[in-house]
Amino acid sequence: MSDLGKIDRDVFRAVIYPALGADRDDVAIGPQHGIDFGVVEVGGRAVVMAADPVSLLPELGLERAGRFALEIVLTDVAVSGVPPTHLAISLTLPPDWRDADLAAVWDGVAAHAERLGVSIVTGHTARYPGVDSSWVGGATVLGVGDPADVVRPDGARPGDELVLTTGPAAETTGLFATLFPEQLGLDAETVATARERVDDIAAVADARAAFEAGDVTAMHDATEGGVAGGLVEMARGAGVRFEIESDRVPVAPGVDTVCDAVDVDPWTVSSAGTLLIAVESGDGAAVAEAVRRRGTRAAVVGSVTDGAGVAVDGEALEPPASDPTWDAFDRLS
Repeated sequence: MSDLGKIDRDVFRAVIYPALGADRDDVAIGPQHGIDFGVVEVGGRAVVMAADPVSLLPELGLERAGRFALEIVLTDVAVSGVPPTHLAISLTLPPDWRDADLAAVWDGVAAHAERLGVSIVTGHTARYPGVDSSWVGGATVLGVGDPADVVRPDGARPGDELVLTTGPAAETTGLFATLFPEQLGLDAETVATARERVDDIAAVADARAAFEAGDVTAMHDATEGGVAGGLVEMARGAGVRFEIESDRVPVAPGVDTVCDAVDVDPWTVSSAGTLLIAVESGDGAAVAEAVRRRGTRAAVVGSVTDGAGVAVDGEALEPPASDPTWDAFDRLS
């Protein structure tokens, strides 16, 4: 497998974690592998923050591409229990992008930010030579709220129930069907169904619905490394064991077919829009129902016990060494 994608846990511990600049008392949660956000406490308020690259795929339609890029960068704060409130965004665009292209993307970003109650505070927008891919900048998201509302991804406790939304590989399925329809070797109807999975990337409102419906103890979004990577990160961070029943896991139409076509395991590929949620015992059904009322697939898929690791149908689940999405993308390209 390639070394593309996020650095692994060992590199993080060797390179990033030992060198974090000044040690400040106001940092309540600092960088940790597998945790999506950091927290600074200022004047009795929690400022939750996260940073992500910005990816824009013109094949989605520019307005839609802006909207989904924003969803991905906001979700890392949304899983904290504190809604995202402020955005700083930098766009470093290819030289051939026209003003009209920028306007279409910005319409998508700004309108969606307004719908979600997010204010765009600052940024940087430019065209530069050497930019020729979909990775066109970065963003920092803040959420300002009550420190008591912050829920850590490593907060799962024995006895909790586990809820999974959307299902594995919806993001990868939707994007591959949109970007590489002919290379998949599938019929037009199957490809059209798979393309609909792009709409499953949105998760900010799902996260809010979950927090409002029950006692959420931990939440994580299953991006690089997919459902397998996310579950292992959550269980490892909390020092507990996750027991998952695979027949309860929702799977969206088109996912298995596309993943078979590109020879990847849907549990291991990037799954933006999929939330992994630990909730207090007895609250799982209410949380899953609240998310389903939004039109998103969701189910109680397992429980948290004493022990270590993740078991699916009694068998140990291992995370991928790296996300196979990148190798599949290279092959299809």
